[in-house]
Amino acid sequence: GRLAAAAALVAMAMISAAALASSPDEQRREIDQAAQQTLEALYAQQPSARRAIAESAGYAVFSDMSTKIFFAGGGGGKGVAVNRESGQQTFMMMVSVSAGLGMGVSKSHLVWVFENTEAYENFVNVGVELGADANLQVNPGQGGGLYDGAVEVSPGAWLYQLSDAGLALELTVQGTKYFKDPELN
Repeated sequence: GRLAAAAALVAMAMISAAALASSPDEQRREIDQAAQQTLEALYAQQPSARRAIAESAGYAVFSDMSTKIFFAGGGGGKGVAVNRESGQQTFMMMVSVSAGLGMGVSKSHLVWVFENTEAYENFVNVGVELGADANLQVNPGQGGGLYDGAVEVSPGAWLYQLSDAGLALELTVQGTKYFKDPELN
């Protein structure tokens, strides 16, 4: 009905506003700022993540604005990947297409941590696509392991998901594709 249409318009406006964020320099600054805030939130909720990132080959931080309207939903977000050895940043995009009943806007933040250079380079240069059948159960963190609260998505690639409610115990990022941002690099 009318409410659904209004909600859809609001969701579209939020995504459009985010996409129209002025110059590439301003967009990069905003992405960097969001990444820092996300990391601080992650460290507060999962202190071992600070060491995981410090010992990693690289990491990537994304803010995802997803909309779910009736049966088909889609969303997207922007982020930055950082090579820990060189300090080089690569700005990235994520696009998701999810199927499922429900409506609303959910905002989540994702932190990828790469144990080795190969996993990092593969993520940045090839991109990653998480299929809808990806089984993403969080490592509950028995015994203070380095990647407590994260999911090993592929060998050497770990993923934390934060929402407004805190660290997610089951990830909802299936059907998401990550790739280099053609305008910000």
